[in-house]
Amino acid sequence: MTVLIIDDEAPARDIIRHYLKSYPEVEVVGEASNGFDAMKAIGEKSPQLIFLDVQMPKLTGLEMLELMKNPPLVIFSTAYDQFAIQAFEQNAIDYLLKPYSMQRFDAALQKALARVKSGESLPERFPALNAAAPGALTRVAVKDRQQIHVIPLHSIGYVEAYGDYVKLHTDKGIFLKEKTMKYFEENFPQQQFIRVHRSFIVNVDMVAKIELYEKESYRVHLKSGEILKASSSGYKALKEAVRW
Repeated sequence: MTVLIIDDEAPARDIIRHYLKSYPEVEVVGEASNGFDAMKAIGEKSPQLIFLDVQMPKLTGLEMLELMKNPPLVIFSTAYDQFAIQAFEQNAIDYLLKPYSMQRFDAALQKALARVKSGESLPERFPALNAAAPGALTRVAVKDRQQIHVIPLHSIGYVEAYGDYVKLHTDKGIFLKEKTMKYFEENFPQQQFIRVHRSFIVNVDMVAKIELYEKESYRVHLKSGEILKASSSGYKALKEAVRW
């Protein structure tokens, strides 16, 4: 089994390498200390298993999994136990909470080896990942061809429904994200981003004015000059948020 070790702390990577010395059937094909380098290494090395930290610079472990097609097997290795349930929900093999013993490591690795030996197929994608808590999302990671962009919320003007995707309209351009409108409605800060229409979620800071268009229908004028439709309920929610 081929393995890639992903952790921003060198001692944590060293421990995994040390424990793996007892497994001649396991080959470590590389290491990465941040999410960007890890995505590149996974593309180049195609490891069967990754040991993945959650909180890392540039791109978190959870953001990485969101962007991956045909993901390898995953064992999370992190100090943040609030992600444990979420990790298992995403079909991770196991979850190692730092610091962990060699016995606990062995148990996790045996699960991975058994999965590889069984030839069980992996999911094409991980299921949709949620933020740590409702309204807690602070940025959005997107993949545009071979480039990865991490978009802070303040640069998003609005979100638009687009089939099985959404369009993120930002000050750097438009990006597609394979998520639902409901996901963003639930995970964006509730007072900052308002669902004004079934097709639009608007950043309150980007609103210039709101006007009645026709009976029970409104228009939202953005500072960028764009004009969006708003339903009656969306208008009420937006008016409450902007407090004009």
